[in-house]
Amino acid sequence: MSIDLGARLRTIRTLHGLSQRALAKRTGVPNSTISLIESNGVNPSVGALKRILDGIPIGLSEFFAMEAESPRKAFYQADELTEIGKGSISYRQVGDNLFGRGLQLLKERYEPGADTGRVPLVHEGEEGGIVLSGRLEVTVDAERRILGPGDAYFFESRRPHRFRCVGPVACEVVSACTPPTF
Repeated sequence: MSIDLGARLRTIRTLHGLSQRALAKRTGVPNSTISLIESNGVNPSVGALKRILDGIPIGLSEFFAMEAESPRKAFYQADELTEIGKGSISYRQVGDNLFGRGLQLLKERYEPGADTGRVPLVHEGEEGGIVLSGRLEVTVDAERRILGPGDAYFFESRRPHRFRCVGPVACEVVSACTPPTF
């Protein structure tokens, strides 16, 4: 039986809300090494893997015992989406277990005035979305745009970014990011 170590590490790291850089800083393992492991460019030694997992923290046995959804569900009713947001921002995720998945799909809802915070978000991967309703101010690096229904965004997630609902009505967005890092 073959185990996709890279996908497993990426999934567990993102489930714990860590970027590759944050995990590298915690463990002393270079970010480039973590990236190579996650892309299956190298196979780590047991010692190196243990040191990386200690930074999450998770033990080797738990790391190898975790199982992906099986069989994988293909369809979801609206009430089956998993809420991972809080407060005035709702993030409803398609699927409750992203283990081994390469894509995260969200239905987002921002109440009027809601934003992701003054400190920009930065993480690995790419993300994109399409505004369904309302108006969303999206800032990527120093560039800022107000998007309305039908407008979209797509960028590398390592670029500092922020989202804010502008206007008197809630904003709804369908978005995706790869790998699942949110």
